[in-house]
Formats: sequence, C-alpha cells, structure tokens
Amino acid sequence: MARKRPENKRAGLRSVVPRADSRTASSGDALAPVWKALSDPTRRAILDLLRDGARTTTEIVERFPQLTRFGVMKHLDVLREASLVITHAQGRERINAINAVPIRQIYERWITPFAGMWATQLLSLKRDIETDA
Repeated sequence: MARKRPENKRAGLRSVVPRADSRTASSGDALAPVWKALSDPTRRAILDLLRDGARTTTEIVERFPQLTRFGVMKHLDVLREASLVITHAQGRERINAINAVPIRQIYERWITPFAGMWATQLLSLKRDIETDA
C-alpha cells in the first residue's frame, strides 16, 4: 500500500511569498553570514571595540570578563567567517582588526535603494508644512 503524504499546512503560503529577483537572492545569500554575525549583541560589542583600533585576542578577552576565552574566540570565529574581522599572527599573538566592507555592502544593498524614497517623502512633507504655515 502506498503511504499517504501528510498535508502541508503551509503549502498555501508559498503562493503569496514573492520570489526574489536574482540580484536580491544572490546578494542576500552572500550577506547571510554578516546578518548572523551582527545579530548577536556580544559580537556587535566586539566590533565596537575593534572600531577604535586593532586588538589582540587577549585584549578582547580582557574586555569581556563575563565570557571565557573560548567563548570570545567562538564569537571571533563567527565574525571571521562573515569577513567582519581580519586576523593575522604577529609572533605568538593574533591581531584582530575590523573589516568594514561587509557592513558597507549591507548599506549599499538595504539603505541606498531606499534613501531616494525617503528624501522624496521628506521634501514632500517639508513642502506641505511650509504651504500650511
């Protein structure tokens, strides 16, 4: 006997979800590790620290006493996988520096396309306020 396939209750949702165009899908997939890395407040705090300049792993660990060295290193691994942190060895130390390129890519993908729309809306609002005054 053939087994009956279970009903997929979400099947109807597939038709209402718009398909991304190729530009959106490819850039969205490429930026997924960046979004994942930025989703954690500890990783954002590490990036804030590195914004002031490159730091050794030990210096970063010392700034996060609530975490173990292993925990900080795991966060740094996620940031490295997203290309948000670049690490190089200097003797026995590892120097970590921020790489702003992925953040710029997010900005260009998600902020720049909407900037024109918001500027138009704000100018329209300004005109409406000035004509009412």
